[in-house]
Amino acid sequence: MTNWWDSLPLEALDQQQWEALCDGCGRCCLHKLQDEYSGELFYTRVHCQYLDLAGCRCTVYPTRQRWVPDCVVLDRSRPEEFEWMPGTCAYRLRAHGKPLPAWHPLRTGDPESVRRAGITLDERAISEEHVHPDSLEEHIVHWVDSREETA
Repeated sequence: MTNWWDSLPLEALDQQQWEALCDGCGRCCLHKLQDEYSGELFYTRVHCQYLDLAGCRCTVYPTRQRWVPDCVVLDRSRPEEFEWMPGTCAYRLRAHGKPLPAWHPLRTGDPESVRRAGITLDERAISEEHVHPDSLEEHIVHWVDSREETA
């Protein structure tokens, strides 16, 4: 039996399905740096101050652009913009026609499966409130997880 998350293209999802694709890892809320010459993207361990690290969800999600004007709102009609998302991100995976990982909450029926799989930030990240913006380079991380799939 094929599930909607494996079969429907992103453009066909309703808003509830679209939101359900988010696994709640919190990695999209990390500050990222991009090399101006190579274009390579680097993740830092520094997260937006509005990320609730315990639940890995934005505390101001409905109005996030009011508080963080450059917070990206994913647009299902522009999947090329998903390339900055983590390789485990369901939006990015589905944009490439790939299935969701086995630990994804839609597959397991358990919102904690992403945490048990070691994908969430947990205590590995720190709030931007504690980091000077000029020192972000000191916080670059390379979290490689055997459960990650790179798109």
